[in-house]
Amino acid sequence: METETIYDFTIIGGGVVGTAIAQELSKYNIKTVLLESKADIGAGTSKANTAIWHTGFDAKTGSLEQKLLVRGYELLQDYVPKFGIPHEKSGAVLIAWNEDQFNSLPSILEKAHNNGVTDVHLLSVEEVYTLEPNVNSGALGGLMVPGESIICPFTVPLSYITQAVVNNVEVKLNFPVTNLFYKDNIYTLKGENGSVKSKFVINAAGLNSDVIDRLFGFERFTVTPRRGELIVFDKLSRNLVNHVLLPVPTAITKGVLISPTVFGNIMLGPTAEDLKDKEATNTSSEGLDFLWKKGEQIISKLLDEEVTSTYAGLRAATEHSDYQIYSHPEKNYICVGGIRSTGLSASLGIAEYIIELIEDAGIELVKKTSIKEVKMPYIGEKEIRPYKDDHLIKKNSDYGKIVCHCERVTLGEIKDALHSPFPAKTLEGLRRRTRCMQGRCQGFYCSADVKNIFESEVISENVEALSEKI
Repeated sequence: METETIYDFTIIGGGVVGTAIAQELSKYNIKTVLLESKADIGAGTSKANTAIWHTGFDAKTGSLEQKLLVRGYELLQDYVPKFGIPHEKSGAVLIAWNEDQFNSLPSILEKAHNNGVTDVHLLSVEEVYTLEPNVNSGALGGLMVPGESIICPFTVPLSYITQAVVNNVEVKLNFPVTNLFYKDNIYTLKGENGSVKSKFVINAAGLNSDVIDRLFGFERFTVTPRRGELIVFDKLSRNLVNHVLLPVPTAITKGVLISPTVFGNIMLGPTAEDLKDKEATNTSSEGLDFLWKKGEQIISKLLDEEVTSTYAGLRAATEHSDYQIYSHPEKNYICVGGIRSTGLSASLGIAEYIIELIEDAGIELVKKTSIKEVKMPYIGEKEIRPYKDDHLIKKNSDYGKIVCHCERVTLGEIKDALHSPFPAKTLEGLRRRTRCMQGRCQGFYCSADVKNIFESEVISENVEALSEKI
């Protein structure tokens, strides 16, 4: 009779934070599993953020968020180019549009310098318009934040989980944790289709981190999903903006920004609306009307451009202004909750911090003698894409066969995404790995071809797997 696996560590949640922790734990001689409630990792909050790589210049000084955000930014500086994450060092211009905002600029500057982001500096109104000539008249001045950048929100968690998987972390998808039991120092985590046993549990469940925390007997925060709606404009609008255009932030939100994306579009958003429904990722006419008016106030020319898509994401906001990270050595449990819009930028800092908490709990972690590394397929616009790579096409003609013409996604890229160490299991997962069906037509012309390739490749892979077993 086969012995049931008892994992050393179980991570609940496959967003950008959970996958970062999984990658960090994969460096040690331990048995780790990640449980994700959806059909793919990064399919919740992590897939629908503003795709800004934050420096932490405006985070609350001395907060845990500020500490981990600044550290995470530092760690990503090495990680992002090494593992092929699409990004652009765009810089950001924070614009003051009224006297109150203008008068707050020195305090924002002081906070940035206190947070260790010392290259932030004031801009005169003339400098604002030199940097961003398409901005409407009426600005009073601004701040330059050179380190703020744009990044691919899809590739980051995919890179983390791929690194984790090739280094023997297991992943169980479609596994929402519904209950748990603790006996003889072992947790049994119950799901809809089975259970997992583990010595230690890390709760990184995002929007449901409060629900999981209550299963452990705590009631210290409540996640109120904060919906952020966004509008994505066509690639022909890209030359209207040179930097990320930031508003003066408030206590509730960083506000509505206009930003280029690594895919060559312009993005306007987000809204900030507190809801009760943790599945309410639909856009609303009120939210889009609000954004349209905000965009008109910042760059009226932008509204003459075509809209490619609209979408909404939910941030894991709580009644507290800081991350809700707690360690309970007596329970072999760590809670990583209340990670809001800065989660991507802080992810590696959070993962490093979790390792410190584990070791502080008296658990000895022994590093592996060698770690496997992978480089992610590049899906941004800044570097050469496969359809333009003559050398790659000569090696494999599939990279010269464009399937999605809006985004120039090739057959070779789709096949790679379906046969990678952590492959796409759904069409939506394929979209995040390749950009297919993400462009101007939103899959109107290519979705049938993409679906046929998806089904053909998945069937052939299943047949191969079955023949190996036989």
